Formats: sequence, structure tokens, C-alpha cells
Amino acid sequence: MSEKAINLKQKAKLITDHWSPRVIASVDDSYVKIAKVKGAFTWHDHAEDEFFMIIDGSLTIELKIDDKQESVKLSQGEIYVVPKGVMHNPVAEEECTLLLFEKKTTAHTGDVEADLTQSIEQQLKPL
Repeated sequence: MSEKAINLKQKAKLITDHWSPRVIASVDDSYVKIAKVKGAFTWHDHAEDEFFMIIDGSLTIELKIDDKQESVKLSQGEIYVVPKGVMHNPVAEEECTLLLFEKKTTAHTGDVEADLTQSIEQQLKPL
């Protein structure tokens, strides 16, 4: 981690893989992560809330709540918190850059093991 100010646009330029979040800061028991995403991710949930903020582009978060499917569409500058335990699937039609806040114990895809799952060790690699 750095003691300098973090420029999100500069960090985003260093990311080359989609759906591979990278830790850029730590806040108490949570990580601040930046990611580039494109296409559909995978349905999953977490035992903790998950914070999304759109830096560039747009993102749709598909949600399954009480056997109903809903979606939230986010544009640049907007945020959304997926409540713990809610099945969700982020989808970006075009490349989107986002900021995530997650507890340090939050698994990338919850209990779901998918091709896009990233370990915390992968996410902690410096940019």
C-alpha cells in the first residue's frame, strides 16, 4: 500500500485483465479494490455487503431477491451496495471501471468457484 494519494484513473490504466480486481488501499477491516469488467461475471453472493462505485462506463447488477429477478443499472459516479446474502451477477456490455469496498475476508465469488474467481493473493499483487 502507498502513503501517497491514489489516482484512480492512473491505477485503472495499469489493469489489463477483466474481472480481476486489485487491492489499492485498506480501510480498517476492508479492502478498496479497482477493477475493469466486461461481459457477464457469475452469479454469487457474499456473507457481507459489497459496495460498487462506477468510475467509467456503466454496469448492470442482476439480483435475485425472494425468487424475483431484478436489476440495478449504474452509470459513472453512481454507487450501489449489494446487501449480504443477495445473489447477484454484475454485467457490463462495454468495458467498465469500478471501485469496490469489501471486507478483507470476502471471497471474490463467495462460495461459488468459477473460471473468473480470483484469490486474495492475486488481488493483492501490486499494480
